[in-house]
Amino acid sequence: MGSFIIDGSCKLSGEITPQGAKNEALQILCAVLLTPEKVTINNIPDIIDVNKLIELLDAMGVSVTKNSTGSYTFQAGDIDLEYLKTPDFRKKGGGLRGSVMLIGPLLARFGRAYMPHPGGDKIGRRRLDTHFLGLQKLGARFDFEDVNAFYSVSANELKGCYMLLDEASVTGTANILMAAVMAKGKTTIFNAACEPYLVQLCRMLNRMGASISGVGSNLLTIEGVEKLNGTEHTMLPDMIEIGSFIGMAAMTQSAIRIKNVKYPELGIIPDVFKRLGIKIDVEGDDIIVPEQDNYEVETYMDGSIMTIADAPWPGFTPDLVSIALVVATQAKGSVLIHQKMFESRLFFVDKLIEMGASIILCDPHRATVIGLNRQTMLRGITMSSPDIRAGVALLIAALSAKGKSRIDNIEQIDRGYQNIDLRLNALGASIERIG
Repeated sequence: MGSFIIDGSCKLSGEITPQGAKNEALQILCAVLLTPEKVTINNIPDIIDVNKLIELLDAMGVSVTKNSTGSYTFQAGDIDLEYLKTPDFRKKGGGLRGSVMLIGPLLARFGRAYMPHPGGDKIGRRRLDTHFLGLQKLGARFDFEDVNAFYSVSANELKGCYMLLDEASVTGTANILMAAVMAKGKTTIFNAACEPYLVQLCRMLNRMGASISGVGSNLLTIEGVEKLNGTEHTMLPDMIEIGSFIGMAAMTQSAIRIKNVKYPELGIIPDVFKRLGIKIDVEGDDIIVPEQDNYEVETYMDGSIMTIADAPWPGFTPDLVSIALVVATQAKGSVLIHQKMFESRLFFVDKLIEMGASIILCDPHRATVIGLNRQTMLRGITMSSPDIRAGVALLIAALSAKGKSRIDNIEQIDRGYQNIDLRLNALGASIERIG
């Protein structure tokens, strides 16, 4: 198990370019299974979860060619479906949350799929009902082996239909969408997720020959086609990294330029950080966060405490709630953080309290942060990263703290952030990787 040793209170400066979007990558990589032709994908992040999925595709029989840094060509011309029944597949797929999105493409092209119960962050219940119910409506049948926690899925024929999703699940929408593009007839998905990741997936599938309309909305209409072709796709910059860097600049009182952010795709993310008092300038396609001595949280018009809550897109993404919370600890003013989706995602705040933050954990979903306005600096401690986003929130806290901090279990951070220590050290941070 690796660790970071962070020497806090370093002033950062310079430019940083966000990696390719992790959540988009997991969908796009699964989509290469929909065609026997070559698919080239650019701006792939070099992170654990994505690399595990690429290794899994290779083990399934997908030809994987690395063209250059972040660019790969995939060709799923000869898939070994029997491999999906093996213990090796159960082990590799079971350690990766994104493996659930292999079902849709495999069903669409081969009529059968297998899936171990997927792993991922320990952030509370993450049910798969939306995936299963949607695929069942298209004609899939699920069988579950309780002993091995293993699903087998089959469909003699996928047929388009109307469906109203029980929740606007991003991965659920992606899985159903990838099955529906080759189903017979028309599929209508209402209450579909409409995150930029889904928009990107739809754009890619349409270039491959799919017929998807309503892209970017919560009502998708898909006319099934018999086959899909190869294509080339470039992924968006990771909006979670962009939000993390905005928060890091404010917490460390640093001036940072974040390059090539695809600003129109960020939705309300910049506005939420502005509500926390952070100044954000846009120059071309770059975000510039100037050095600030203080930042003050807005209140509502009647003077009541502001609430930051996650919501389905175009609401505030749940992956940045942890970052907003840690940034609020040094703001002037108070804010209620409401994490609606995952009941374990706020359980890292005990470490922030130990560092000196003033936080009241109201319940598993809500925390009130009383900003210190830099009257008291956070202090370095030893802690452990519970999940990807909380891990980076703790890293940001440590960068702004007095003294040295140690973060264990940094494999969690590496799952979502590419060479984060090297990239931040290039800005002037002091992060040592050990173990």
